[in-house]
Amino acid sequence: MHLFEKDVWVVWTIQTLFQTSFAGQLAFKGGTSLSKAYGIIRRFSEDVDLTYDIRALTPDLAGDADDPIPPTRSQQKKWTDEIRARLPSWITKAVTPSLERRLHAENLHARIIQEADRLTIEYEAVTAHGAYLRPAVLLEFGARATGEPTELREILCDASGALPELEFPRATPRVMRAERTFWEKATAMHVYCAQGRFRGGERFSRHWHDLCRLLDAGVAARAVADRDLAQRVARHKSAFFPEKDSAGGWIDYVGSVNGRLCLVPGGHALAALAGDYERMVTDGLLLDDAEPFDALLTRCAGIEQLANAAADRSS
Repeated sequence: MHLFEKDVWVVWTIQTLFQTSFAGQLAFKGGTSLSKAYGIIRRFSEDVDLTYDIRALTPDLAGDADDPIPPTRSQQKKWTDEIRARLPSWITKAVTPSLERRLHAENLHARIIQEADRLTIEYEAVTAHGAYLRPAVLLEFGARATGEPTELREILCDASGALPELEFPRATPRVMRAERTFWEKATAMHVYCAQGRFRGGERFSRHWHDLCRLLDAGVAARAVADRDLAQRVARHKSAFFPEKDSAGGWIDYVGSVNGRLCLVPGGHALAALAGDYERMVTDGLLLDDAEPFDALLTRCAGIEQLANAAADRSS
């Protein structure tokens, strides 16, 4: 029941955000979008990832380019500093009041907490929650991209079909296309593998699960064949999310999408990934029978080979 309750809050939140005056500058993305908008993954939707168009937040820097990227390293820092300063302020002035008005109008009891570019909606749970899931919806905002390519998709509560006599929230947000989500996740996984560690408290095994579902849906094959999209994601990550590997060198995002993608970690990182996956399965976040961890890793190794072979063929 705690999954049912949280799902309603997730959809309610998406509905509220995409009925605002700024909805046209928002893009719904990430694993939750794959579940709720595309039905690609059968994993419970935990949190909501959103991109606020960089051109709306920083028009003086980004202009109206299709894919704004800072031209130099010094400009990269300036853009990042400006985004970090402006985004929390925009959330405080625009997002929080929109949510609070809706809560008040519907007499719903929840507390909104802001931490920089994150909002947490802590609702009063009427059911007991598991250890992996708490009674809260986390909204994670970014503003370093346009969020494109996007398309409108309908979002429904998981229980709406089974309980037609009840009225559930529904939404039609702008959603980042699944092919870009593939590359966003694959490059993030590549970073984890190159660093050989995971950040404490982060729920990371979902990325490996999601990539396998993208393979099943045919999205992975389309994504690896879209060389322009792969390059765009790599350039964007290089400009805004530079990371160092376990040896202290800069991670080469462009290289990762051009034949050197790594999706299977080793050593302590592999053990940490296995433990996180077990916790996710135990708390029932996977709505279908979970594949064994070893099978999951084998499939991800196959995706790695598929992406690298596609890059080699195009070179």
